[in-house]
Amino acid sequence: MKQNIAAQTPLLSPRDVDFLVYEWLGAEELTKHDRFSEHSRETFDAALDLAADIAVKKLSNHYREADAHEPTVGPDGKVVTLPATAEGIKAIFDSGLLTGEIPTEEGGIGLPSVVAKAAFAWLNAANLPTAVYTGLTLGNANVIRSFGTDEQKRLFVEPMLEGRFTGTMCLSEPEAGSALADITAKAERREDGSYGITGTKMWITGGDHEMTENIVHLVLAKVPGSPDGVKGISLFIVPKFLVNDGADGAVEVGARNDVTLVGLNHKMGNKGTTNCLLAFGDGSHPQEGGGATGYLVGTENRGLIQMFQMMNEARIAVGYTASANAYTAYLQSLGYARGRVQGRPVTALDGPQVPIIEHPDVRRMLLAQKSYAEGGLALTLYAARLIDEAATAADDAARTAAERLLDFLTPIVKSWPAEFGVKANDYAIQIHGGYGYTRDYNVEQLYRDNRLNAIHEGAKAIHGLDLLGRKVPQHGGASFGALLGRIEATAARAAEKAELAGFAAKLRAASARALEVTMAVGGAGDPELSLANATAYLDGLGHVVVAWLWLDQALATYGEDGAALQDAFYRGKRTAARYFFTYELPKAHTEFDLLAELDRTTVDLDTTIL
Repeated sequence: MKQNIAAQTPLLSPRDVDFLVYEWLGAEELTKHDRFSEHSRETFDAALDLAADIAVKKLSNHYREADAHEPTVGPDGKVVTLPATAEGIKAIFDSGLLTGEIPTEEGGIGLPSVVAKAAFAWLNAANLPTAVYTGLTLGNANVIRSFGTDEQKRLFVEPMLEGRFTGTMCLSEPEAGSALADITAKAERREDGSYGITGTKMWITGGDHEMTENIVHLVLAKVPGSPDGVKGISLFIVPKFLVNDGADGAVEVGARNDVTLVGLNHKMGNKGTTNCLLAFGDGSHPQEGGGATGYLVGTENRGLIQMFQMMNEARIAVGYTASANAYTAYLQSLGYARGRVQGRPVTALDGPQVPIIEHPDVRRMLLAQKSYAEGGLALTLYAARLIDEAATAADDAARTAAERLLDFLTPIVKSWPAEFGVKANDYAIQIHGGYGYTRDYNVEQLYRDNRLNAIHEGAKAIHGLDLLGRKVPQHGGASFGALLGRIEATAARAAEKAELAGFAAKLRAASARALEVTMAVGGAGDPELSLANATAYLDGLGHVVVAWLWLDQALATYGEDGAALQDAFYRGKRTAARYFFTYELPKAHTEFDLLAELDRTTVDLDTTIL
């Protein structure tokens, strides 16, 4: 069925999704473990087919309309959204896909992460501005599942997973974006055990709407008397409407909590999603005891640690969202290039015009798009496979190793697809020429929508600092060493293939250079200087990681007899790998050369000259 769907609306390549999930990452092998023993290739296919069907029929159908008619605030102060958006959200909830990774004993489907995230990639490729409401809801529910009480799970998680409530994450404030240590939201203890929450939160995706019965906000705030900085942050459940038990025991929505929509942010892209400035406890809907009524999650002063679970889930989601968006743009520009007739070959200037895909520079841009989009999706699904690897590990050591490698790779998983996915979007516009810069085609909207991914869930530079300043030295450098070990294992296998041996040598050289530069930068003795170009380090190491995964994919295009499979799909994979090693991997050396210089330009800059 997926092949038919793809022909109708190009979002992802079903053939590639199957290759990544089954042939490369071996999802079927997971069914041999008790955790996934109730599943099979058939149940995995059913989830992927269902996601693709919803993507086409319930999400892509209003992608452009929601962009043209973004949410507004009506005269009654309520948010007005496109009816089709609510229908799309309902379709996702009704499908059960939101519970994909939740164990069956907790009412979920119990899918492996690699399958569940591939399914969500379909939804995000079709219409992220609609799908994000449900993705945030899942992340919110998972935090409460992990750290909340049984009562909190019953009152808030169950209605969210049923689709009655949606969820948000409320971290940033107008004067404290990524600098969470500086948040000013307060939580005053009340005698009944609840808290009165006061303060404002900014950039809250899905922060207000009328599409579900309730909205469950997870809010970071500080209890008076708590330690300074991030150590004094606590986490609270603050619903838009208070909840209570009905006569039949079902959770009912009650009185309005003191959570007020101050205004909607007007964005460059993702216009179909509300993004809000919210005031908590401003007195618009007074609560007994003052402030908005909030309920502590876990214990005080553990809020940021708890919220990191949702943040890290969201960071991986940013990776596959950016990749899916870039993938859709690639497929649309590929179709356009095959059908758009313009220009003649340089060897036949007097002949008939040809489709622009016949021009080498257009082919270069298409290969770049393919390498970025397919490479980014491979990176994010590899991260999902590490989650499954940890869940099915034979012992604690193996589980810890998988978890630590995932933690190490998370800054790259979030940032690399966001950065280079937008480059793929840029090429899509270029291939469409003047039409690409108009609203006649989707590629300009896809570009605008994807541009956000380098900003939210931590701006790119923050992830560079995290990778180089914290993840590399963490655990005595063991996680970095584990990554280099996996890279070497792939290179060793590839070295035995004549067609891939040259790539293996290039990968080994880039990996060795990465280690050399990492040690040099780390040993500079000046943290400010060492981290001044952390973003370049993120790009450089990211390119090495994606090159590794391209080579690993290329190995999966060989049959059991050791011969390279010659189907066009497999030849396309190897060609994209060749492109990446030839055109892209050298850029990592450029970044590493810059880092090795320990240049002080930005450190010593006199800002008065700018």
